[in-house]
Formats: sequence, C-alpha cells, structure tokens
Amino acid sequence: MSIPVQDDVPAGTDAAARRPTVLPPRAVVALFRAPDAQHFERASQVLRDAGVTCQEYTLTTDGALDALVRTRKALGDLVVGIGSVRTVEDLRAAADAGADFAVSQIFLPELVDAAAELGLCYIPGALTPTEVISAWNRGVPAVKVSPVGPLGGLDYLSELLVPMPDVAVMPTGGITLEAAAEYLRLGAVAIGVSGFLLGDVLLTGDVSELKARADQLVSSVQLQPAS
Repeated sequence: MSIPVQDDVPAGTDAAARRPTVLPPRAVVALFRAPDAQHFERASQVLRDAGVTCQEYTLTTDGALDALVRTRKALGDLVVGIGSVRTVEDLRAAADAGADFAVSQIFLPELVDAAAELGLCYIPGALTPTEVISAWNRGVPAVKVSPVGPLGGLDYLSELLVPMPDVAVMPTGGITLEAAAEYLRLGAVAIGVSGFLLGDVLLTGDVSELKARADQLVSSVQLQPAS
C-alpha cells in the first residue's frame, strides 16, 4: 500500500506535518512471531473476526513475507505490517510484499529515510528518552517503545511521557490483556500485544482459546468486532 510522504520533515515539527500513519486511532496491533508462519493465516482470521484488525508479522519468522501476501489476498480489510525490520533491504522486501506498515525494534536514520522514499509507513523502535526523542524528531508518525514490560510497564511509560507528552508512542513487549486499555489511557497512540494474546497458537495451530482472549482484549479497549 503506497501512502504520500513528505521528504524533508524538520526536527520538532508538529503532528500535522508528520509522515502519515496507516494505523487507526488507539490501534491494537497483534504481533506474530514464531519459528515459521504456517499458522499465521488461521490466527489472523480469528483475530480479524474478533475485531483485532491491525497485525504485524515479524521477519524473524521463516516465511513471514509469503504469509503476509497470502493474508492480504484472503483478508483484504486487515492492516498488516512487517516487524523486526533491521535493514533497508528488509524495508524493500516489506514494501514489495504489500505491507501496509513496517516496524523496527531499533532506530536508524537510514531506515527512516528509506521508508519515506518507498512511501511506507514506518515506526522505528526506541527505549530511553534520548532514543525516543531522536526517533520522533525525524518526523516519523510514532515511535515503538520496547520492551516496555521488563522496564516497568505502565510506570515506565507514564514517567517517559511526562516530559514529552506530544510524542506518539506505541509500547510493546510484555503487555497483558488486563493492562492494554491502561496503556492507551496513559497516552499511547497504539499498543502491540503478542504472547499474552496469541499464547502458543502460532506453534500448535490450536485456535480454540484464541477467540476468548481476543474478545477480552477487544472489550477492554472498546474495539469493534468485524461484522
């Protein structure tokens, strides 16, 4: 999916001048990570039907790009991205596969620039205040803060945002279903949820309990299930 970009976004620019995002407000992004992607499509269907319509397939998974292509064809209304991006080549592969967005655990200026050239919504990763503001000042639509759980979770995010309340952040890493809504209440523009939502579904293919967890998440953050 190609989106318009602005080539030179100055540091400190306001939100109106930032590169656009494809994520809806208060987005909940399901993060898919496994040794291989054989169960990704089935899990995507269950989550989509429950209302979790933003999903991220990580490049550490064998076959993630091919799975994204198949999911895009089968579930065209999903917003599906590629995660664990580390190189410009990763970004190009994501764009070629039809990813709606790309996410990194790291911040490298060359990745921000390459994503802009590709017209790909890109969310870099950071953790410390200096890293977060350095990424934000490159004009990105949001900054992934990860892993937020081991560093204090809600307490860390709350303290992080006190001196920079204007920064759009997407915390991930150790977010529980019970705490998901609170991260959004604290000011996160999106959250990424992985293990506490997906459990061992991506390893076993057993989705029998996935819908119940997805329903709990959707209810807590007030998403709308698919009709």
